[in-house]
Amino acid sequence: MVEKSLWTRQVERDPNHSHWYVQRFKDMAAKGADLHGEARMIDAVLPRSGRVLDAGCGPGRLGGELARRGHTTVGVDVDPVLIEAARAEFPECTWILQDLAELDLPAAGVTEAFDVAVAAGNVMAFLAPSTRRTVLTNLAGVLAEQGRLVIGFGAGRGYAVEEFLDDARSAGLAESVRLGTWDLRPWTPEAGFLVAILERSA
Repeated sequence: MVEKSLWTRQVERDPNHSHWYVQRFKDMAAKGADLHGEARMIDAVLPRSGRVLDAGCGPGRLGGELARRGHTTVGVDVDPVLIEAARAEFPECTWILQDLAELDLPAAGVTEAFDVAVAAGNVMAFLAPSTRRTVLTNLAGVLAEQGRLVIGFGAGRGYAVEEFLDDARSAGLAESVRLGTWDLRPWTPEAGFLVAILERSA
């Protein structure tokens, strides 16, 4: 049994939190907000008709958009409310209820490797600190030979950039690209966000 994620602890404190989160993005979409910046970048990283793992998929906003762009999407999340929302809105994708720290895709019938695994939406910052390296190792393990892992999270959320990169190296990953935004602006030490593209170490 792994330590509960910070997200799970938040839901235990406020059982309505997941429903609020789903509705939040529906409201943003209704107001015309651009919700697909991450998808545009990941679409560029993927080969055409690629395979993508949306790690910490939430209600499927990113993975569903990538499916609309022609990719095969598998999403994983620990929250049953979010998984049900993803299944309802994007039935063409595969949505799996699992903890990333105990990731076992073959148990869910998914055996093919992925061209890209992506953890957007501050997923890494919501993990229990004791599971971070395990999650990175698990995500590295689902990549195809030339596959890449793309991670994005905000500064000030208790996970320093250098600590994250140390954990990634321990998980057998090498940094390929470091950016400050999903729209490809360069990373600086003052950046409020990190988008890292990682590959399995040689």
